[in-house]
Amino acid sequence: MNQLGFPILSIVTFLPLVGVLAILFIDRERKPLIRITALFFSALDFLASLPLYSYFRSDTAAMQFVEKAPWIPSFGITYFLGIDGISLFLILLTTFLTAISVLSSWTAITEKVKEYMICMLLLETGMIGVFCALDFFLFYVFWEVMLLPMYFLIGIWGAPARTEPAVGASTCASGSHVWKG
Repeated sequence: MNQLGFPILSIVTFLPLVGVLAILFIDRERKPLIRITALFFSALDFLASLPLYSYFRSDTAAMQFVEKAPWIPSFGITYFLGIDGISLFLILLTTFLTAISVLSSWTAITEKVKEYMICMLLLETGMIGVFCALDFFLFYVFWEVMLLPMYFLIGIWGAPARTEPAVGASTCASGSHVWKG
């Protein structure tokens, strides 16, 4: 177990999923309750991440708050989490900015509020997992978890020209577009 004696990285990583489950049971017409629930769980996750900063030892280069358990032992895959000084601040920044993002979208998002808040909390779980994962397969799983809600957030609630970069990248990759610089 880590220096706190309980799996704080797992708690910080998966707490937004508890918020997703809570939102799933709320009727989509109750938009204020959905927003409050998303804000509550994102703010709670930020508060849960603060002990990482308080108990982080800057006098060592070793990974801290390490959690390790066999996951798929036949392939050597483990559930292996830990943080260093860089990932510490990325986690704190992610939890803080997710709460700010939920709060700032309070009146801006009026359509599909339930889906938006679910995507925000899923995105938070994926990002924190990416910053904590010390097993390559686990990193890949969290990376994929992060990509799906990001795709929907950009595709559904993005700016009006949100599809142009994707179309431009696909035509350029196919060779049908020649850059004239």
